[in-house]
Amino acid sequence: MDALTLLHERSSMGKLTDPAPTAEQMDAIYQAALRAPDHKELRPWRFIEFTGEGRTRLGELFAEAEFQEDPSADDDTLNSARKKPLRAPMIIAVIAKVTPDLPKVPKMEQVISAGCAAHGILLAAHAQELGAMWRSGKYAFDPVVRKGLSLDEDDEVVAFIYLGNLGGRHKPLPQHNVADFVERWT
Repeated sequence: MDALTLLHERSSMGKLTDPAPTAEQMDAIYQAALRAPDHKELRPWRFIEFTGEGRTRLGELFAEAEFQEDPSADDDTLNSARKKPLRAPMIIAVIAKVTPDLPKVPKMEQVISAGCAAHGILLAAHAQELGAMWRSGKYAFDPVVRKGLSLDEDDEVVAFIYLGNLGGRHKPLPQHNVADFVERWT
């Protein structure tokens, strides 16, 4: 697949199936992530991979977050939180490992760099005919989840990327009118 085709055709895949990507596929995925723009070579990324029972542990962390938010949460709510990480054979938490108080590389730039690393993961997965879905939602910002992932105060969860084999068809991609998004100063 040439680079422009990859960039133009990548799309999220919500239905993912076993098996998880192989070690070779993951090496290619992480090599792509590590090519993210990186001012001052801070490498402000950390990746946590969840497979097998690790997904169950992450689900327990999500359920604990639900319970801490609402101690009267019913079993359906807690079980729903537990099941979320089981929607794919692998999840990667992409963490912005922020070095605070750098005047030339503010926190926002480091977080964006980690976002670029996450995008690299999505592109490398698509290039290998794997499915991927970038999810964030409230768990990315929840203090229970942050503590469970051993985040430092300035760190941020940028994404939970769900990975697996394609479990469905790619939905048709909309064509965007570039003029709707681009302002030109000439």
